[in-house]
Amino acid sequence: MSIKESELILNPDGSIYHLNLKPEHISNNIIFVGDQERVDQITTHFDHIEFSTQKREFKTTTGLYKGKLLTVQSTGIGPDNIDIVLNELDALVNIDFKTREIKNNHTALNIIRIGTSGSLQADIPVDSFLLSSHAIDLNGMLQAYKIDKIAHPEIERAFISQTNWSEKKADPLVISNSSSLANKMMSNIIYTGITATAGGFYGPQGRVLRLALQDAQLNSKIDSFNYKEHRITNLEMETSAIYGLAKLLGHNAVSMNAILANRVNGTFSKNPSKVIEELIKYTLEKIVE
Repeated sequence: MSIKESELILNPDGSIYHLNLKPEHISNNIIFVGDQERVDQITTHFDHIEFSTQKREFKTTTGLYKGKLLTVQSTGIGPDNIDIVLNELDALVNIDFKTREIKNNHTALNIIRIGTSGSLQADIPVDSFLLSSHAIDLNGMLQAYKIDKIAHPEIERAFISQTNWSEKKADPLVISNSSSLANKMMSNIIYTGITATAGGFYGPQGRVLRLALQDAQLNSKIDSFNYKEHRITNLEMETSAIYGLAKLLGHNAVSMNAILANRVNGTFSKNPSKVIEELIKYTLEKIVE
């Protein structure tokens, strides 16, 4: 059955609505960044650029790095943007735009996020790299979808219990990464742990300017959460949405984090641009190994 025009929205030139892309514009190997300016920071390492476009905060560049075709996609900030980007990228490879029907043969994308984050653990230092083994969704975006098959109920129940999670908030959801992609990215310099994904930068991450928090102790509860081998190591705004939608849509995803702050120690990187550049180089080399 064909998908309605109101659901799959195309531009007059046949490109997908928000990303302004056609299927031939992307690789199956995609690097996500939040900041549109970081797209150029990554693609300056490419040998050749084949395509580039931008619409709003969504900048896309596809090119060759050491003979491998890669796409770099800026997502903007937050899980709501990830909902747009991942659904539209999936549509590019798994829906026929002419017939508006789902293709018989599924194409799986490999998605690697290169992002920045703050450590919640004293032993994960500023300027280190962290790979998210899991993500815990604290913002509720994924609850719009059928999520039972990707959930980890035991960890979720332990988190709710240990943090005295408010019933007024969305249920936390824990999602794992793609083990095959994670194994490709790993080395002995990489930390791992659960990444918490908030729906905002201030109150949802425990920051106070002029507004009181629903639970002023929540950050310390998150920091101290422990269940079997699991602990929450860092906090940001995209990874759970990437992991959740990738799992639901049949794609592979892993999140690589440059740790720029340690919120336990109150420290911040003296040279954040260098740390991000080193993570970019590390990730590119791992992709083409």
